[in-house]
Amino acid sequence: MKDRTYFLGFSAFPGIGPIKFEKLLKKFGSAKNAWTGTGEELEPIIGKTLFPKFDKFRSEFDLGKYEKELAGKKISYITLSDKAYPPLLKQIPNPPIILYIKGNTALIHPEKLENLRMIAIVGTRKITNYGRDVTELFSSSLAQSGIIIVSGLAIGVDAKAHISCLEVEGKTIAVLGNGVDLPFPSNNKGLYDRILKSGGAIISEFPPGEPPSKGSFPSRNRIIAGLSDGVLVTEGAKDSGSLITANYGLEFGRKVFAVPGPITSSLSAAPLRLIEKGAKLVVSPEDVLRELKVKSAKLKVEGIIRGDTKEEQKIIQLLENESLGFDEIVRRLKLDPSKLATTLSLMEMKGIIKSESGGKFSLNL
Repeated sequence: MKDRTYFLGFSAFPGIGPIKFEKLLKKFGSAKNAWTGTGEELEPIIGKTLFPKFDKFRSEFDLGKYEKELAGKKISYITLSDKAYPPLLKQIPNPPIILYIKGNTALIHPEKLENLRMIAIVGTRKITNYGRDVTELFSSSLAQSGIIIVSGLAIGVDAKAHISCLEVEGKTIAVLGNGVDLPFPSNNKGLYDRILKSGGAIISEFPPGEPPSKGSFPSRNRIIAGLSDGVLVTEGAKDSGSLITANYGLEFGRKVFAVPGPITSSLSAAPLRLIEKGAKLVVSPEDVLRELKVKSAKLKVEGIIRGDTKEEQKIIQLLENESLGFDEIVRRLKLDPSKLATTLSLMEMKGIIKSESGGKFSLNL
């Protein structure tokens, strides 16, 4: 068997993670040599308590059969020693021993990624209408510009980021905190299937069949950050799990972006905290694209500016011939002021309108 097959054994055995595995590789030079090492050689690294369990496991575990089972489930894998291992992820401390993949492996293959970029979009599970609109705007616009959207398949911002990407026929990667054969949460099974059918990918460092645990989600978050060129947080509370992903991004030297939200909302706390720590404040997808040096997809078609909603189209028609202030737009369109404020903010993020001196708005021609 090839050396990469022995990586599967260490990945499948609970108790040997990236830190211990790295020590084993340094001592033995290969996964095969480590797998067949003596107790005297292995105990100092694995531990006296864990070694007997490992010794029993390796004597019973059929590596070849396991590899065939993966193939039967259409699960591929990339080991830390493979050329196909994502180079950005390999740079982080304690990178995953193995990445299990369902779907399009080309999305994470370095030879295929010379001109591609990945952005992780993460945030709260308790998404608001504002967070939903902002996540949709950034995900769809970045995907249309060729960016691969990475997230964690969780409800809320994660799911909205994946869905918005798919709706514009973009490519997305979902990183799980459990085996790639187990859609989690189960109510996102439809989204899981849709990602695979669209040419996206589901990846994890956890072996197939392994359920999620409390400790698996921070591990997943480090992969989301490590795999991506940047991390974007659209909405989250002060204790949001998205802060873990963003902090990993800062630690790994990735670009971290945060969308400011209403100061009256508790779900603006995570982005604001990140901005205080040095994350780049972004108010439009173009801000992210400029940082990544990626050309923006056109927002104007044949010289005509189009709105995404009836309200946006009414505002566009109103501003076609003149610039108007907020109060005047409210008076003429008879819109709810809070709803109008949100709509104008989103239109400005999209690059449809721009604010002028004196508090007026005009079309961004």
